[in-house]
Amino acid sequence: MDDSASALAALEAAATHPPRVDIAHFNPNAQIPFGVKPEHLCAAMNEFIDFIGFLGQQLHSKSLMRIESMLMPANFSSMVGEFISASLPKHCPTIAKNNYHNGHPDLVPRGMFDRDTVQHADQGIEIKGSRYLRGWQGHNAEDTWLMVFCYDSNRPVDINEGICPKPFRYLMVCGAMLEKSDWTFSGRSETSRRTITASINGSGYAKMMNNWIYKAPGLKVKA
Repeated sequence: MDDSASALAALEAAATHPPRVDIAHFNPNAQIPFGVKPEHLCAAMNEFIDFIGFLGQQLHSKSLMRIESMLMPANFSSMVGEFISASLPKHCPTIAKNNYHNGHPDLVPRGMFDRDTVQHADQGIEIKGSRYLRGWQGHNAEDTWLMVFCYDSNRPVDINEGICPKPFRYLMVCGAMLEKSDWTFSGRSETSRRTITASINGSGYAKMMNNWIYKAPGLKVKA
């Protein structure tokens, strides 16, 4: 194995050990509803870190790609959000995962609905994973308390674009109560097959950034 291949292999091995988040980097003044606290989020986020690290190490031991280098980016983002939705209620006793298939929002106040199951409600927290620090999208423009977990990771195209292996890491978490006016629908051309989506506009972004919950050390973003 030449030096470049050896260095790449070392980076790939190191990428299976993602850094955990530290409670010191959470905003103690962040306003989070339904009894959710920064320590609950820290625990859930680190649970995903442990999961993705364990999975990556096992795949690497079989000379297989890490899951973030294998899945389509949108699918991996969904996995980040789904994991947090499933994990957070284990650490916060006042919130529950919405058991309705594709129900909205993802998390509801525990005990408010029968079997914590509701198709659509205005009480709860919608969870989204995103590799972007702004420009977040959704399928519906509606009043909702939204929490976005921003992260950095490899993606399948990286190997062909010369991007080196890197560990998954959380960049930022922010959340706020958004109104319909904080969303703008994105159009599409007559030939496009892209699903019509709504994007968080300037007013919604300002609300989210003014209530940031976690920022990675050294992260600089414009409010």
